[in-house]
Amino acid sequence: MLKQTPLPAPKMNYALPVGKPHAGTERAYDLTIKYTEGDIYDPTTDTYQKVRLRSYTGDTDGKTPFVGPLIEAAPGDTVRVSLDNQLPDDPSCLNASGTPDSPHCFNGTNLHSHGLWVSPTGNSDNVLLSLNPGVKFQYEYNIPADHPAGTFWYHPHRHGSTALQVSSGMAGALILKGDRKPQGKAGAVGATNGDLDTLLVSAGADAKPFPDRTLVFQQIQYACTGTNGKLKYNSDGTIDWSCKPGETGVIESYNQFGPGTWQDSDRWTSINGTVLPTFEGIEAGQVERWRTIHAGVRDTINLQIVRANFNAANGAPTQPTKANLPNFLKQICSGYDVPYQVAAADGLTMGDTFTSTKVTLQPGYRFDLLTVFPESGVYCLMEPATPKAGSVSNQNEPVNFLGFISVGGSKKIAPADITKTLVDALTASAKAHMPADVVDEVVADLNKTENGKPTPKLTRFVPHPTVTEEEVKASGQKLEELVFFIGTGDANVTQFAVGNSFDVIPYADYLVPKGAAPYDPNRSDRNLVLGTTQQWELRSYSVSHPFHIHVNPFQIVGIYDPSGKDVSLPGVAEADGDNQFAGLSGVWKDTIFVKTNLNPGQLTNPPKDYYRIVVRTRYQRYIGEFVLHCHILDHEDQGMMQNVTIGIPDGKG
Repeated sequence: MLKQTPLPAPKMNYALPVGKPHAGTERAYDLTIKYTEGDIYDPTTDTYQKVRLRSYTGDTDGKTPFVGPLIEAAPGDTVRVSLDNQLPDDPSCLNASGTPDSPHCFNGTNLHSHGLWVSPTGNSDNVLLSLNPGVKFQYEYNIPADHPAGTFWYHPHRHGSTALQVSSGMAGALILKGDRKPQGKAGAVGATNGDLDTLLVSAGADAKPFPDRTLVFQQIQYACTGTNGKLKYNSDGTIDWSCKPGETGVIESYNQFGPGTWQDSDRWTSINGTVLPTFEGIEAGQVERWRTIHAGVRDTINLQIVRANFNAANGAPTQPTKANLPNFLKQICSGYDVPYQVAAADGLTMGDTFTSTKVTLQPGYRFDLLTVFPESGVYCLMEPATPKAGSVSNQNEPVNFLGFISVGGSKKIAPADITKTLVDALTASAKAHMPADVVDEVVADLNKTENGKPTPKLTRFVPHPTVTEEEVKASGQKLEELVFFIGTGDANVTQFAVGNSFDVIPYADYLVPKGAAPYDPNRSDRNLVLGTTQQWELRSYSVSHPFHIHVNPFQIVGIYDPSGKDVSLPGVAEADGDNQFAGLSGVWKDTIFVKTNLNPGQLTNPPKDYYRIVVRTRYQRYIGEFVLHCHILDHEDQGMMQNVTIGIPDGKG
């Protein structure tokens, strides 16, 4: 058994305050789902490509139809989202004899509030419903008064069509904003943590929230139809991604998904529905919060901000296309890196923030970044290269360009002083706005240093108490094992499976995890007990997969590479060039990349070359059935999902 690095004892074992149940506001949003015609800029050809895609309409921006509207609420609010499915009839939605793990029901839908801690049943976060064409339905999310404020998102989750709809742009940000300040000295009876929003406020007499930006990253992977109205294919059976004048881009086949298809397509990542946007209205020296959301399917996004260098362009292009991209990046995006502070993961504030110039977003991830731009001018928002080991597509991903950032103002800060400037601004805010019995602790946390460098902490803004080993033992629950696997079934058909055991057994002429199986809507794969705490271990025995579970978040205990090294500790560098896990120890999340070095057919007995992701979680408040799955959504649609049931303790209710 590999040695496990224990989490430090929590400094404070309490959570956010509990307000009056649903004492907030009723908020209503209308989303009509229909085919929408629009144009998406294609830098590869420097043209706007006509597309016809399923999309949300209603409370949306007609200028950017292929991203959902921002939903804003607060803890204690009730959010009602009315869905009106106006897509054409789809007989496959009603075919009960069909195979559930084959893509189907492309015009059926539902809605998932990704990351929200709300009920998974009834008309709340219920993804086991199918809203077929012609159906209207109102989701009602009763957000608890003690729910964390943070960055969440929403998207369709109809098994069999999730990837197709999300890749069409059917996804949007769901932001909860809070006004609860931390109360009471550490360790005092009744002490509570607060919302990060209360710290991100200017310190002057005209105190205002720091600028807050939301970036929804999407990969809209359309292909064009030929004169016969059908998708075009190459002689080898692969998609022909070319789009000729007069042709229309569509997403109508799961052949458009799979390893390497995003790169093969030559499409570009959009942000808030726009390809290659320019972010404006930014002042040098001003603290901003950037809420980043990976709402795509088939790309790993590393985020880097680089000072543009137009003065040294020497005739280089000022707008990138596919052909000139290497020259553009080399000459234009050649300045210094702008560091940022990673302050929240998957909507949940981190006690130990960390400074980064390249944070990794896997599908489903969110990170809140605190930024300060040191001087006026133009900056490049970059996607640096991703090594195969850290890629959701299991291949090396090249460097790419995401957009420009335009910064104004007269302030000028040395790049080396960016983090110090951020800490000084947060310290001034704390002194101006934090309660008297909390301010000294918050200020001391913000001004922590290590090896002479700022390492600000946000201990009094963490929403959940640490799950200790003692709590897990006292709960008496066994270790929950989960393994992802891709294999070949009886009909020589690829199967996407999840298993509950790490044991390996022979099957035909290869090895499989014992009991691993594709999704069965009529089977409950895990039966858990309300009010208990449990430790899980996650593995993959066949390529890497982002794991996501609904309802209850989990805390990362450790992420162990094949040699047993904990690569989630701060500053850890991996030999394969993938450092995406560094700094995640102790962090709360709802989605995590389950990394492995194993490809299909390489499983041995005993297994080797896999990573161990160890997490702990609490089953609080909500009972009912929901799902866990791989967040490569075409994997989920094809069976890499399980039903999870949380029941009351005596098992008889």
